[in-house]
Amino acid sequence: MSFARSTRRATARSARAALRLAASPSVMRSRMLAGLWGAVVSAPGVPDRARRELAGVVHASLLRAGRPAEAARTAATALGRMRNRRARADLLARQAKAELDFGTPPSLQAAVAAELALADALYAQGNHRAAVASLQTAQRQLFDRRLHFDRLTSPLTQDPTGFLSAWHASPAARALSAPRGRRGPAAPLPTDRPVRLLIATYGNHGFLNPIRRHFEQLSNVEVRFLDPGEDGGTQVPMLNNSRAMMEHALAGGSPFGDEVAAWLEPHVSWADVVFVDWLAALTVLFTLVDPGKTRIIARLHSFEAFAVWPHLADYSRIDDLVFVSDFLRDLTVAVTPALTAGGTTPHVVSNAMDLRSFQGDKDADARFTLGLVGIKAVAKDPRWAVEVLRHLRAHDERYRLFFYGHELNADASPDARRYWDGFLADIADLEPSGAVVRRGQTADMPAALREVGVILSTSVRESFHCALVEGAASGAVPVVRDWPFFAGGPSSARTLFPADWMADTPEEAAKRILALTADEQTWREAGAAAAAHAIATWDWEVVKHQFEQLVLGATGVRRDG
Repeated sequence: MSFARSTRRATARSARAALRLAASPSVMRSRMLAGLWGAVVSAPGVPDRARRELAGVVHASLLRAGRPAEAARTAATALGRMRNRRARADLLARQAKAELDFGTPPSLQAAVAAELALADALYAQGNHRAAVASLQTAQRQLFDRRLHFDRLTSPLTQDPTGFLSAWHASPAARALSAPRGRRGPAAPLPTDRPVRLLIATYGNHGFLNPIRRHFEQLSNVEVRFLDPGEDGGTQVPMLNNSRAMMEHALAGGSPFGDEVAAWLEPHVSWADVVFVDWLAALTVLFTLVDPGKTRIIARLHSFEAFAVWPHLADYSRIDDLVFVSDFLRDLTVAVTPALTAGGTTPHVVSNAMDLRSFQGDKDADARFTLGLVGIKAVAKDPRWAVEVLRHLRAHDERYRLFFYGHELNADASPDARRYWDGFLADIADLEPSGAVVRRGQTADMPAALREVGVILSTSVRESFHCALVEGAASGAVPVVRDWPFFAGGPSSARTLFPADWMADTPEEAAKRILALTADEQTWREAGAAAAAHAIATWDWEVVKHQFEQLVLGATGVRRDG
């Protein structure tokens, strides 16, 4: 870097720092000084880029000073003076980012629309690299983790089609999942040799292990397993390159796509059926390859519905898409029009769980022990569980609450930090006496659940909640919050679980627990009924036939066992 350029950058940084100091929140609390800054921002003759910097700082400072109305007026005035589309989009993006600290940004949709308008213009010009840069900016705004993962609400579930309306209207965004087609439909499976099944995932094997073991044990199926993270992980950079995936889709081909094909085509050509777990980067890469006559099955769990990946897949190359619950299917279909347009067939098949392994005797004092498995996500909402406990202990101080699993990474975002700090404050007076116990990660959950008499699901969203069902299978009484992300819809926790498992509020949950733990016999009978229902409905011995039907059944191929 030249001395002159270095000096200019240092001067610019100093100027920005001085601007932030001069327009600090303490200054903006003065109506007179805030008015002066408003006049500066709206003054005629200010170059667009300079106005963008000024307005961005003033807007953010007014928000932090507790004056959102003035912040909105100042930004609107500045935008009214600006003509450069790039500068306008940048200012809107800065507004939305600043507003994110205070909830769903009012400027978000305008910011996304401005960025997508730039993407569409660049795409029309054939400038795919620049168009992708704008598309990535827009998708980072729409799928910011703070909107969907680090809070107890999500605008995506509140208005699925409206929230993504600008994205769905954008020609450039639609091109990302436009059908590229295939050489022909999936062929009938062979009857003169074992069916060749490729099972693929990246990193997370937990949900696949029972499925993989089952098909490996069938004599009429030959299984191969693919995980890019294994075998040296040389292909992992491809999974981390969403920019190249997008450029390939817009251009209709690319050296990156050729590299992906060189890696995956031999696997696809060998297989009769490919099963890819998680509708994320690996599934997108598989859809860059023409599968020919090979049948492609993918599975979506939960987080993917709140991420960009489903919007990058070519559904003309996915024959079947598996969901673990009806409400995840409904949400994904609503937010991904390309799915049904591409001809993919949706299915709902429960997670693979060996529930019989959770059966075991419980001591009598387990009746007063509540369990919540998993507190590493805000969506699990363990604070709701603490409220339930307080209602119970107002009646009987023998009730206690055990938490299992990794804890929330409070450094993930300011929202995660606020939630975790609130949780710690909630339990500060309960932990010292043992009323709340954090067990941490537990290797042997069947053994751990023997000390739990009531299993809770307090989440705001779940895909299925295996831990709850495992707890029920152990004989613990299940109490399920009506998960707010899906409550009131045509499918929800209430359509997945028996009505008498459900509760709308901590008070209702406590009433159910008090009634079913009133005496040991009542508690054991309720737990036995829950275990019987869970095992009859979701145990692997039941669910495995659905997977066999999915992979093999439509062709009439003989199934072992």
